[in-house]
Amino acid sequence: MTETEKVLVTGGAGFIGSHLVARLLDEGHPVAVIDDLSAGKLRNLDQRATFYHSDITRPAIQDIINREQPDILFHLAGQTSVRHSSRDPVQDAQTNVIGALRLLEAVRRSGLDKFIYSSTGGALYGDPETVPCDEDTPILPLSPYGMSKYLAEQYVRLYGRRYRLHYTILRYGNVYGPRQDPYGESGVVAIFTEAMLKGVPPTIYGDGAQERDFVYVSDVVEANLKAMTRGDDEVFNIATGQVASVNQIFKTLREIIGCRLDAQHAAARAGEVQRISLDCDRALKRLGWSPQVSLQEGLEQTAAFFRDSTGTGNPGIFANRRNTA
Repeated sequence: MTETEKVLVTGGAGFIGSHLVARLLDEGHPVAVIDDLSAGKLRNLDQRATFYHSDITRPAIQDIINREQPDILFHLAGQTSVRHSSRDPVQDAQTNVIGALRLLEAVRRSGLDKFIYSSTGGALYGDPETVPCDEDTPILPLSPYGMSKYLAEQYVRLYGRRYRLHYTILRYGNVYGPRQDPYGESGVVAIFTEAMLKGVPPTIYGDGAQERDFVYVSDVVEANLKAMTRGDDEVFNIATGQVASVNQIFKTLREIIGCRLDAQHAAARAGEVQRISLDCDRALKRLGWSPQVSLQEGLEQTAAFFRDSTGTGNPGIFANRRNTA
């Protein structure tokens, strides 16, 4: 592989994807982005990237792949809400399974060097008996979202076996950081931060004792970059191996922001995991990756971003934007 390999990022206008796009461009890679803007935002995108406004489930994806001929494809686009997946599991599968399959079909004859798939560790393993859990932990999702991400993983592996398509699957913990959507159903750090800064009491679902493995977005981006040249045909947990409760996140953010509000409580959400953290030893050994940003530092940086009213990415209309139905 060369230093200037051509890269395509699906979901590149989203939270994680936009950070990855900016980093790839800074590293000198030509980058194209596919995003339907259902969750992503144009203001997140770097104007140096070529942008295709398109849905990964549509046949037009083949035309984009044929036109761009990427060397590496990062697949981050998807439906990410556990609650939405429970309300509409068919639509969830349409996006997360059929969308992935559409991409795999589009690239299998294109000469792609590698397919890097962003999956989930937080929703895949259910409530494991022991934590942190490694990549060999039984897959027992509690939501259609977790199941759809796992089914897409299986299609990626199938195409690896059948068509010799090199891949790396990255199973994330709970990713947080700047640009995370504070108005969606997921992303407790962004939701709490935005509420506190606006003087609104945050809502904690359940008793707040549920524990997650929170990993900062820049660490996730670094894992993706390392997967470009390492970890062929393997699966990796990308997290910290540590747990933090929702109550702990609320308390720490309240101290950072200087908020005096108490949280409100609502009924626990169906399908939510109670306790999860991910063993990342394999990523250290095979990718040379480990998390670098502590939870305290990451929360401080996230709060600073939301406090800064100008810190909303890179606004502007793309001179090289292409709309594709």
